[in-house]
Parts: sequence; C-alpha cells; structure tokens
Amino acid sequence: MAEVIAGFGVSHIPALGVAMEGDGTGPAAAVFEKFAPVREWVRSLELDTVIVIYNDHASSFSLELLPTFAIGAAEAYAPADEGYGARNVPVAQGDADLSWHLIESVIPEGFDLAVAQKLDVDHGLTVPLTVLFGAPPEWPVKIVPLEVNVVQQPTPSAQRCLDLGAAIGRAIASFPGGTRVGVVGTGGMSHQLQGRRAGHINSEFDRMFLTDIVDNPRRLAKLSNTDLIQEAGSEGAELVMWLVMRGALGDNVTEVHSAYHVPVSNTAAGLVAIDNRTATR
Repeated sequence: MAEVIAGFGVSHIPALGVAMEGDGTGPAAAVFEKFAPVREWVRSLELDTVIVIYNDHASSFSLELLPTFAIGAAEAYAPADEGYGARNVPVAQGDADLSWHLIESVIPEGFDLAVAQKLDVDHGLTVPLTVLFGAPPEWPVKIVPLEVNVVQQPTPSAQRCLDLGAAIGRAIASFPGGTRVGVVGTGGMSHQLQGRRAGHINSEFDRMFLTDIVDNPRRLAKLSNTDLIQEAGSEGAELVMWLVMRGALGDNVTEVHSAYHVPVSNTAAGLVAIDNRTATR
C-alpha cells in the first residue's frame, strides 16, 4: 500500500520563489542557508507523489466561485498567469489515480471536495516546490493539488482542516501500489497585506506554531479563525493549511528540520520538515 513518508510546512511567498531562481546572493541569501538542508533530505526520500495543500490567489478561482476545498484530478497542471505572465517553472505532472482514490475515499467521509479536471496552479503551489526541489527542468515528483479557501469568509476551521488531513492519511494508507507520498502544507507565516495592520508579524506566535505543528497539532486545532487572524494576521491565517498536512501524518513523528526568517518581503517565512516513517496512528 501507499505510505505517507514525510510532511512539510512551508511559506509560499512569491518573492521567495523569484529569489530562489536567482544566484542565491543578496538579501535573500540568509533564507537560502536556512532552507537548504531540507533539499538534501527530500532527495533522499525518493518520493513518487507530493500532495500540495495551497490556496489559489484568484488565478483559477474567483470570489464569485470559490470552493472551500477543491482537489485536482488532471494529468497535468500548468503554471498560472498571475497578471505578469506564467512563472517560468515546469508543468506539474499529476497523479490522477491517487487523486481519484482520495476523492472516492474522502467525500464519503463527509468532506465535500470540488473536483477540478482542469486547473492552472499559481505561486501558492509552485513556490513550495521550488523551496523543496530547486529549479529542475522537470519536477521530480507527481503532484496532487488540494486548494483551500483562506481568502474569503467563511473559511474552514483549523479543526476541520486537521480532520481533513486525517481522512487523507487514511485514504493514502488504502491506496495500492507502494506509492511514496509527501504532503506539503503551504502559506503563512504571520503577515497582513492591507489595512491598519499591514506589515504585521508575530514571531512569538510563529515560533510556537512551528513547535506545536510537530508536537501538539490538536492544540493548534482549537484556535478559532478569529484567533488566527488576531495572532498571525489576515493572510497569516493561511496556516490552517499546515494543519491539513499534519493531519495526514501520524502521532510520534520526528522533526527533521525547522527554519524561520523575518522578513521575506513583508512576511515571516517558515519551514518545517517532518519524518512520518516512525509514526503511529
């Protein structure tokens, strides 16, 4: 059967992706140094497929039609044009068989996923792939995109996201064929892009979150949407997507690497890598 090998929480800041496509020098060099150790570990895992939990930034969905959860079930996902042309990254090759297995397993458990058989993906998905894999001519893994609405209220609760992740973990465990799966939760850390609190960064909260996402995700799941916005900012509330990732893992996991940097653009950037191979359920 398939196995969830590892989980990753990673910021998807557009400027981070652009900087990582450069020569690694300049103000962003400190971020590269903190994130670089994860790439070597990722290569050693020999993953087949990565499920990326991300939010669309009005690239494929709009405020007129924005599902709470949507899963891609396509053979490939092209980089979206976000208003300045598509990012120069590879087309992500899909794992449609795993997508349909997740759809057929998770929806009967009560999680109503919209199914996208055509989907362009923006920086929310492609920047984390760059963080983990660099800038190869082709991504070395297949991709299953899972979009979460963290843009327009009402957004799903932290507990709902953790529970969805658990359902995904159960579904992967019943998928035949020995696929080695990684799960990536994207977004955050604390930041706010508008209003009187524009530029808000809460490093104390971010560091607590980096610890608890490994050791005590159930405590994080008790945070309300209001709590998350107050502590992490309106866009920092994207961190619920890390809880989908964490829910797909078991208990007693092992932290491999954690990194934090402020600022990247006007945003706190975080990364955590979790080994799930010794976990229990």
